[in-house]
Amino acid sequence: MVERRNLHYVVLICLALLTVIAFSCQNNQSNKEKVIGKATIEKQGDLGEILKNNKLTVLAENSATSYFIYRGHKMGLEYEILNEFAKELGVKLEIKVVKDLDNIIENLNDGEGDIIACNYTVTKERKSKIDFTIPIMRTSQVLVQRKPEDWRTRRKSDWKKDVIQDPAELSRKTIHVWKNSSYYDRLVNLQDELGDTIIIEPLDGNVIPEDVIEMVSEGFIDFTVTDENVASINKRYFQNIDVDLELSVKQRIAFGVRKQSPLLRKKLNAWLEDFMKTSTFNYIKYKYLNNSSNVSKSKSDYSSISGTKISPYDQTIKVIAGKYNWDWRLIAALIYQESKFKLGLQSWAGAYGLMQFMPTVGPTFGVYPDSPPTVQIDGGIRKIVKNYNEWESIPDSIQRVKFTFATYNAGIGHVLDAQRLAKKYGKDPLVWDDNVEIYIKNLSNPKYYHDPVCYYGYMRGSETYNYVRSIFIRYTEYKTAFPTEI
Repeated sequence: MVERRNLHYVVLICLALLTVIAFSCQNNQSNKEKVIGKATIEKQGDLGEILKNNKLTVLAENSATSYFIYRGHKMGLEYEILNEFAKELGVKLEIKVVKDLDNIIENLNDGEGDIIACNYTVTKERKSKIDFTIPIMRTSQVLVQRKPEDWRTRRKSDWKKDVIQDPAELSRKTIHVWKNSSYYDRLVNLQDELGDTIIIEPLDGNVIPEDVIEMVSEGFIDFTVTDENVASINKRYFQNIDVDLELSVKQRIAFGVRKQSPLLRKKLNAWLEDFMKTSTFNYIKYKYLNNSSNVSKSKSDYSSISGTKISPYDQTIKVIAGKYNWDWRLIAALIYQESKFKLGLQSWAGAYGLMQFMPTVGPTFGVYPDSPPTVQIDGGIRKIVKNYNEWESIPDSIQRVKFTFATYNAGIGHVLDAQRLAKKYGKDPLVWDDNVEIYIKNLSNPKYYHDPVCYYGYMRGSETYNYVRSIFIRYTEYKTAFPTEI
């Protein structure tokens, strides 16, 4: 009986082990289906953790005031401010676009980012959940409404009589606003002040301000409320909207940080106090609040706000990347890093074209300086696939891609040197992040490139270190801004 019972336990244990192995295999198989899979979200810490990880992660909305992508280039008022702060810290800036602003505080407190940057008004309720920096600007809330159809043929003093000019005229009017915004709260208070009903239609947090303003401009809705700085940007594009009626006193716009990040908040506050006195800050504000060309960019087909394109070559990249089962946005991130999508670009070292082939390498893949974009992209992806196949010893697909891109940038010899150094100094030679990348960075130091395990000598290792990191940060941003793969 004992032997039978023991046998029963052994069978149960074996079945449990088989289940775990099967589950593990299933996960591994799904990870290999497409280059490249989802990265694991790590909880963020305070300033020390940011410096250690060499990365500042910002939770932003897809808008001209916060952050957007134009022809692959990152833009936005708050993005440019925080990019300067990241430079001050000496870390990379990563943007995570939050599709639903209703969850942005929860996202921050769950450690998915370090800072909220979404033209965020400081309110008492929000301050109970997160901390805020000193304000980067003060702005009032304004009513967004359409001008009369014939406004172009009439004097402003005349057609102004046909639009609402007093908050009291909002009684019984229907206004669409984000339900968890300070605009909604202001309209509720305004009802009490007027002693009459305003019909407030709540919008979800996945509707960006630009879209709601466009809905007013196109006549789908009659009114919305937004901040004056947002309205100023958009009225240059939607010229038939009127935004002159203020509905609130000046309110503070600031960056949000976790209550568990006091050192980050202190450092950012001290830096903002100095930075907001500089000509750089004034230029950034002018660029987005007063320069109409940037409004046009935010409304372009190549903008992540209203468009669906990263570059003029998207379709070509999609077709060719699909042929090799690579995510086209990852390839687009690499092309931007190489050439910023400039077809005729030539570097000081003689590298040419979209994929920046060296003259000794390009012809091997049938790519020449005057080759058309399709040939350049196809040759570049074939080169990437070749480099990827050279790293079949790397078990993790994401790490293998990072070795691939390092090889594309620096050549396989220098990457092998860094791999041997990593092994010598007790790091994992099969992992790029925080292991081999450390020693590729050190290959500009004689202590390392003169080491007997190094065969290829000196290189500017920081360039390759930053190259790989920049591509993957940009890829993460492209995935959130342009979620459709086909």
